[in-house]
Amino acid sequence: MSLIENLEKLSNAQGVTGREKQVRDLMADMLKPVCDEIQVDRMENLVAVKKGKPEAPKIMLAAHMDEVGLMVKNITKEGFVQFTKMGGIDDRILAAQRVVVFTKEAAYPGIVGSKPPHIQKEDERKKIITYDDLFVDVGAQSREDAAKMGIAVGDAVAFDVKCQKIGAECILGKAFDNRAGCAAMVEAMKLLKDAECTVYAVGTVQEEVGLRGSGCAAFAVNPDLALALDVTVAGDVPGVREIDTNVKLGKGPALTVYDSGVITHPKVMRWIIDTANEAKLPLQLESGLTGSTDAARISLTRQGIPSGTLSMPARYIHSPAGIINLADVENTVKLAVAAVEKAAKFF
Repeated sequence: MSLIENLEKLSNAQGVTGREKQVRDLMADMLKPVCDEIQVDRMENLVAVKKGKPEAPKIMLAAHMDEVGLMVKNITKEGFVQFTKMGGIDDRILAAQRVVVFTKEAAYPGIVGSKPPHIQKEDERKKIITYDDLFVDVGAQSREDAAKMGIAVGDAVAFDVKCQKIGAECILGKAFDNRAGCAAMVEAMKLLKDAECTVYAVGTVQEEVGLRGSGCAAFAVNPDLALALDVTVAGDVPGVREIDTNVKLGKGPALTVYDSGVITHPKVMRWIIDTANEAKLPLQLESGLTGSTDAARISLTRQGIPSGTLSMPARYIHSPAGIINLADVENTVKLAVAAVEKAAKFF
């Protein structure tokens, strides 16, 4: 399948953090034809290996499989589903969103409901409705009715958005943070032909709630260097200043110089920047964002692992739908492949 077909399948899959099985199964099928080994570790990270020369460095590519979403916390006696947030979601975007509740056996469409504005007092209309005052309506008539549907505490609730083309160059879809990174990693492993290094493609779990899976995977793999493939905030929308972020759609992947979790290792900086220059590929540099990626946790594993992050610009991340530029994904793949193939001379 093509890069865009894989991206569409991965975007449409359910993988709310801690419930990544659908995404993991898809990625395992995509990677199986091009990797020498595939396994799932105890944390449920996916680890796929393409073997290189024994004396060459080991490289870990990491792309987190999870997405932000919701989880069932309680069911009222009237059958409404109350929830908690899984990952960083702005309460302002939740009301009236279409969602899907995933039980062990089925999936039920629903909508995030709230007190109607027609009967709100004036001061209520001026306030942000917080998530604990919202609920999911799945059409159940009672708590018992919801139980018959199989809905239970701990079930994942994902946004209901389908991937589609938008404009001449862009794609709109759910969970590009980080299915775009997952698709890019799969494509990179397909295209790798001349790498001396042994490459580990790791689909990590629970990144959105504290970078949890990547540390466990990195400890087991013990790579010589690591590169997280992720997305980053695109600053090319009204109201965003260049001092906030200068990263833009269509200008290529962004290499993180510094964020709240990692200062990119100098050797990794040189490796990626020099590779981009040699390959004549576009590259943006970003620094100062308050968030972080799996590279932060990987870099602190064992005695320390030189790590960095290559990100695709994305609009509206951590919301029901985002927008990315397909050329940015393609250039991320090209740069990752070129970097891995040249890694032995840098390390």
